[in-house]
Amino acid sequence: MPLLFGTAGVPLSAKERSTEAGVKRVRELQLDAMEVEFVQGVRMREEKAQKIAKIAVEEKVALSCHGPYWINFNSQEPEKVAASRDRLLHSARISKILGVRSVIFHPAFYHQDDPQVVLERTAGELMIVREILDTEDNDVILRPETTGKPSQLGTLQEVLTLAQVVPGVLPCIDISHLHARSNGGINTYDEFCQVLEAAAETLGDRWVKNAHFHVSGIEYGAKGEKKHLILDQSDLRYPELLKAFHTFGMEGLVICESPNLEEDALLLQATYHEMG
Repeated sequence: MPLLFGTAGVPLSAKERSTEAGVKRVRELQLDAMEVEFVQGVRMREEKAQKIAKIAVEEKVALSCHGPYWINFNSQEPEKVAASRDRLLHSARISKILGVRSVIFHPAFYHQDDPQVVLERTAGELMIVREILDTEDNDVILRPETTGKPSQLGTLQEVLTLAQVVPGVLPCIDISHLHARSNGGINTYDEFCQVLEAAAETLGDRWVKNAHFHVSGIEYGAKGEKKHLILDQSDLRYPELLKAFHTFGMEGLVICESPNLEEDALLLQATYHEMG
């Protein structure tokens, strides 16, 4: 599968705000992917998921999903850690019915804890989730995302480590978050190549042939991400990023999270294909 481009949620120009209408609009726009947004909670019933899965197959639109924001495997309250497991499990179960291959989520906050301790704790919790899914014959890939604020677990190395130590886990590399987290770094062709090389060396073809990226413009400061921006109103050098994707022969999904959604998704797709 080559790189497929799509939107984070229902395109703004869809006739209705439903997931079904979103999938159909993605195809009308000649995009190839859509991320189903469960960020405020999974409220989709199985019957609806089955219907959407059928439409996505008919329209040849690849789906991913973003799990709820309320996941924190380093909460100081045990009941919230248990709830985080349940939210990720629920996302993965609905995703399987949807025909979704990947569930993206933000794994944890550091709070006052040592980052290494938080990483190990998160890996342990993900192992539990993975073991439960395996007993249910659910092979949906869990994708911890690189995060945009230094207060969150989600450096490139951290998500690569989780993918190394927990079966059935691969990273979602949010390039814009890495750019924001570094307060304006990671924004040249060479730096993008360094990110891709680190992931490829750590995870090999199972990632190169099945990658998942988030891209948008982004506003940031000393504390990292502030808000998403339209690409051409930001300083993200996205043509250099797309060139790096070509260099590494990346395959998978590129999901656009810009405020104008499909406009920037189409811009990314067109720029990528113009490069050959």
